[in-house]
Amino acid sequence: MTTSYVLMGLLAGGPRHGYELKQEHDARLPWSRPLAFGQVYATIERLQRDGRIQPHGSGQDGGPRRTSYALTARGREDIQIWLGDTEPPAPHLGSVLFSKVVVALLAADEATAIEYLAAQRAAHMARMRELVAARSDPASSPAAVVAADYLIAHLDADLQWMRTTVDRIGDLRADLVEITR
Repeated sequence: MTTSYVLMGLLAGGPRHGYELKQEHDARLPWSRPLAFGQVYATIERLQRDGRIQPHGSGQDGGPRRTSYALTARGREDIQIWLGDTEPPAPHLGSVLFSKVVVALLAADEATAIEYLAAQRAAHMARMRELVAARSDPASSPAAVVAADYLIAHLDADLQWMRTTVDRIGDLRADLVEITR
């Protein structure tokens, strides 16, 4: 669902063809999962079918014939409605990190859970250093800096949670074991 709105947002800047949309998505949303070309073209078909975009022309530019698409009034309206809806602040308790800690507390001893958290902390810190370096690079685009800030804040929250969890590990393990009885 979000992909549709991101592609329509890119089209708000003017007509583009599928290849350009894919390239711009990947450039403007760095560190997010790159779109597959098939996903771009399937989304274009749905948006066109639903009246949110329309063909704007085609050209070759020395390569294969490409159709450009433009945002319709309905597409612009849908973007405004989507942007008006706030996302519910929700914890990401479905994350693999959280699940592994719970399993470590259930299936292993406290030392194993602490070892897992220490290894995960090291991985988080390494990724955070990479992001800080990328954010500080003068060649980084504003989109890359904003994305790095977002990722760093989430990594920092995970690190804080890991510290708290290590401090409470004995109590947590006792509670989890009691719940499963």
